[in-house]
Amino acid sequence: MPSATTNGATNGTTNGVSSEANGANQQTRPYPPGPPKSSFLTTMNGAPVQKPAASQRIGNNLRATLLLQDINLLELIQHLTHERIPERLVHARGTSAFGWFEVTDRIDDVTSAAFLSEVGKRTPLFVRFSTVAGERGSAETVRDTRGFAFKLRTEQGILDWLFLSTPVFPIRDGAKFPSFTHATKRNPESGLPDHTMFWDYFNNNQEAIHFLMFLFSDRATPVDFQHADCFSINTYRFTKVDGTFKYVKIHVKTNQGVKNFTLPEATQKAGEDPDFQTRSLHNDLDAGNQPSWDVYAQIIDPEVAEHYPINIFDATKTLPYEDFPLRKFGKIYLDKNVRNFFAESEQSAFSPTNIVPGWALTPDPILQTRALAYADTQRHRLGTNFIQLPINKPEFSFTPLNRDGNATFNNLGGVPNYYPSTFFHYGTAPQYAQPDEEHWQGTVIDFESELTDADFVQARIFWEKTLAKEPGQQKNFISNVAAHLAQAVDKVRKTTYAMFTRVNADLGKSIETATEAEVAKNAAPPKPPVKEMGALNIANLEAKQAAHGTGHNVGIFAHKKRNVQA
Repeated sequence: MPSATTNGATNGTTNGVSSEANGANQQTRPYPPGPPKSSFLTTMNGAPVQKPAASQRIGNNLRATLLLQDINLLELIQHLTHERIPERLVHARGTSAFGWFEVTDRIDDVTSAAFLSEVGKRTPLFVRFSTVAGERGSAETVRDTRGFAFKLRTEQGILDWLFLSTPVFPIRDGAKFPSFTHATKRNPESGLPDHTMFWDYFNNNQEAIHFLMFLFSDRATPVDFQHADCFSINTYRFTKVDGTFKYVKIHVKTNQGVKNFTLPEATQKAGEDPDFQTRSLHNDLDAGNQPSWDVYAQIIDPEVAEHYPINIFDATKTLPYEDFPLRKFGKIYLDKNVRNFFAESEQSAFSPTNIVPGWALTPDPILQTRALAYADTQRHRLGTNFIQLPINKPEFSFTPLNRDGNATFNNLGGVPNYYPSTFFHYGTAPQYAQPDEEHWQGTVIDFESELTDADFVQARIFWEKTLAKEPGQQKNFISNVAAHLAQAVDKVRKTTYAMFTRVNADLGKSIETATEAEVAKNAAPPKPPVKEMGALNIANLEAKQAAHGTGHNVGIFAHKKRNVQA
């Protein structure tokens, strides 16, 4: 019988890397041993290529006809034109690393997740950091939310945590996802960023005001990923085998300290080094540093949630620490860069539907919408069998009902592709008791949440208490909004001033004053009057040409030369 393996590596090694070399975390590397140190080049089918840079041609010189029988040339060009895959609609700009999650404090009273079962237990982890709105090649230090996508390789399957650097989201109705996404992208007519479009959307969807307070604070221009916190935003469930559960929100806090750029600093860095945050993480890990984050849970009892004044499924709101204190239960460490950016970072695929026993989804409408969208977009971007790519493949899975499709690597041979079957024995999966949450009664309706004064309460607290305690941050917030809003049209600006006035009257007035000052400063100077151009005399032009010598225009015009009377 063959020895036990981990991703194709025999005992004592992990994908060709010795256990000792992996260090204390016993990091599982989800790819085979690295490429050879030296080798001759081959075609894709393995045939040797003697002169890789040559091309077959008729005639022993540069000017010659190339031949379609040149297999090496054909392969090189055909592969080159198919190298790119669709970029992510959101989170296109990103970078990745490997590390591990470690349990630091007991949490098994509220969840029976195996990877959280004992203090000191470590779980291999992969993370992809990203901006949200920018394209794949965009500058990283621009104002934006940051994505933190964690892939934990637990013994019960892969668990994906998809968190953001702001504790709130701009929408709470899933059907608004396309409009929100479009409004933060480029104008469909011009292909340019459009600040009028941006602010017009938020003027008409003001439940996002709490999100905007974070977005236009310096929190949205972090120095790098290592110096930023992140949050689950959505509410999940910790579950136990007996069917009991608690609601949970996760907070991940950096141990490097939070560091942010101001707007001028972020703008300057974006111009000097658009890859700054990727470079920072790569250099940090290359130097042997291990950035880390503490992981906390806000635990919410279902009965408390039912009567609490804030809806725990409203992603535009936070839950106060005084009522739901942070409970530390783990720590995330990073220690290794990816070995190939495309194979691992670009081909990595995440979805909130990647869950394991002990962790579950909730009726949070944004979470439910993400559950549909994320796995679907991976099938578009990477193909039906994206889960079979090494970076995404779990240690164990048995899915005989999911078969075929492009790039199938493991198709389970003759195992029946239907269920049940007389010809195959199916074991009994360990299963949790059915939770008592899912008992609903009601009429099916088209529901859309409504804006109320309560939507401005937490934004007001953030302005009057949180930012007020941080020197210079209220001033920075006003100037950050003004610089962006000044590029919108007058009608939209006025509506935005009214929106911020609902947060705080002085804030609305201050933003109006600062923005209109920016508008006046950026106003284009009046254009000088256009002088009427006199009729050109051909004879005069020919005289000028004679004075300057033969020009590039000689002989290129097709009309007949006229006889010019002096």
